[in-house]
Amino acid sequence: MDKLEVISPVDGRYRRNTEPLAEFFSEKALIKYRLFVECEYLLFLSEHKQIGLRELSGQEKAMLKSLCNLSLEDASIVKAIEVKGYKDIKPTNHDVKAIEYFLKDKLGETSLKDALEWVHFGLTSEDANNIAYALMLGEGIKVVLLPAAEQVLQKVNELAIKYRHIPMLARTHGQPASPTTFGKEFKVFASRLERQILQLKSHDLLVKLNGATGNYNAHYAAYPDIDWPDFTREFIARLNAGKGLKLKPNLLTTQIEPHDSCAELFDTLKRLNNILIGFDQDMWRYISDDWLKQNPVEGEVGSSTMPHKVNPIDFENSEGNLGIANALLQFFASKLAVSRLQRDLSDSTVLRNMGVAIAHCLIAYNSAVKGLGKIDVNEAKVVAELESHPEVISEAIQTILRKEGVAMPYELLKELTRGKKVAMADLYALIDKLDVKEEVKARLKAITPLNYTGIAEALADM
Repeated sequence: MDKLEVISPVDGRYRRNTEPLAEFFSEKALIKYRLFVECEYLLFLSEHKQIGLRELSGQEKAMLKSLCNLSLEDASIVKAIEVKGYKDIKPTNHDVKAIEYFLKDKLGETSLKDALEWVHFGLTSEDANNIAYALMLGEGIKVVLLPAAEQVLQKVNELAIKYRHIPMLARTHGQPASPTTFGKEFKVFASRLERQILQLKSHDLLVKLNGATGNYNAHYAAYPDIDWPDFTREFIARLNAGKGLKLKPNLLTTQIEPHDSCAELFDTLKRLNNILIGFDQDMWRYISDDWLKQNPVEGEVGSSTMPHKVNPIDFENSEGNLGIANALLQFFASKLAVSRLQRDLSDSTVLRNMGVAIAHCLIAYNSAVKGLGKIDVNEAKVVAELESHPEVISEAIQTILRKEGVAMPYELLKELTRGKKVAMADLYALIDKLDVKEEVKARLKAITPLNYTGIAEALADM
């Protein structure tokens, strides 16, 4: 199917952005991860001295691992087993059972034909399934999404340093406020983004391997002398040799691992996205006010009718995709934490959509980076705007006058400035009338909107 014919823009219009995620979140990827868990489990059983499965040869181990390099042809066979049947295997209408039958079919043609009934031994589907989803989520985030988020962070940090010295008018409640610097305002967002990125990097995903209702019933029925919880710990530790987020065993579950750690991960992603939404909106406003200039790209069109337009489309695209992602992430976090009794299947279709949310995050992060690559501070405009609001240094004047023991300086400056258009000459006239030492007056007159930025420049370097 051509990408022009697909329903979702994630796989159509934005495929060039989301292509790297297919390795982790496609249907083929899910089959691959499930197969990987089943093969690793079979290998681990063969290495346990108390279990009746014989030890596998080096060649057999290599062959088993090679099956996990799933081809599209083999993935199609798995789907055929599930949907319409394959060879003498009738359709299972069960995706995980199809994996088991596929693996048995492959092994039945090898020296491992004596090990067929050890495939999926003692497991419920969710044992393989929850680990597969944890691996794909952890690896997809660590390999693809986190580098994209870190690219946003790197770009914001670079701009914080580049523009750390440029003073700008701050706005609180949309109104002129004490000056800051462009770089420091970038740094605020960089600091916030970094905190969430670090939380994502250190996040652990909980997984289970304890049977049909979480009690190891079948395991202990077959091998009552084995410490199956310890077996689980060792098996999960083995899986942590991969490239994803760390997995930790959850020994207290029902049939399903309750997804709390996934919900926590989605909430962290949502916070990261909310920070970036605020950043996108601020960039949009600065561009609208002509404080940021966009460098036009040769050949691009801003409007189908207004030839002059250079629109902030990258920040708008980022904001829109973050909104979609957050709507899904919010639903995942609330839905996945709830399951009826020992389990219901309503989480299954939800889990299949994790990649959609991650894809919208990735599109958004890439769009933000693209937008940041096109902007420069319009310093002349920013300085002119700041200089047109000398009233913003009234805070400095009244604070120094408090220090000098002048009565009611706040009220004095309020009377002069609140709701009024003020010039520097008006402030100088007030200063000249003050009953303070000349050196204090000189200090007050030395304060300007351009130099009244506190330690903003230093903060941008933190």
